[in-house]
Amino acid sequence: MPVEAPVSKFRKTNLKIYIAVCIAFVIWCVYDAHFNETFREKYTDADGKPMGWLVVNQKAPPYLAGVALLLVGYLFAIRNKKIVADENELVISDKEKVRYDAIQTIDKTYFDKRGFFIITYKNESGKDVHRALSDRKYDNLGAVLDYLVAKIS
Repeated sequence: MPVEAPVSKFRKTNLKIYIAVCIAFVIWCVYDAHFNETFREKYTDADGKPMGWLVVNQKAPPYLAGVALLLVGYLFAIRNKKIVADENELVISDKEKVRYDAIQTIDKTYFDKRGFFIITYKNESGKDVHRALSDRKYDNLGAVLDYLVAKIS
């Protein structure tokens, strides 16, 4: 029976917070640049040209909205990502699969205190690869670690 570790709620929540902050800054900048008369008067020179923060508030919203859209896209892309420990291999992603016989060591020294462990394995080209897996990125990582230890022992 495979053990799964989906993308953590911590990671998803942080992305949602970043998106909300970007949207809040967009609203703030649009308000200051177009609707707040005292702000506009303060940062307009005698010739009527915008200067300083007014220029920033006029130009920043499209970039902040773009960042928010990129974060939404990233959140959408990782929503179903997970690590799966099945009978024969550890599937980290579609491109990264580690057979249990290729795993050389599992360093779980910092798992209890800091929430990550490091697996060392030989990849297909024969090079040693060190891969850290963190519980801040994946939930249920303790069960995956226990399953890995049981499989390679």
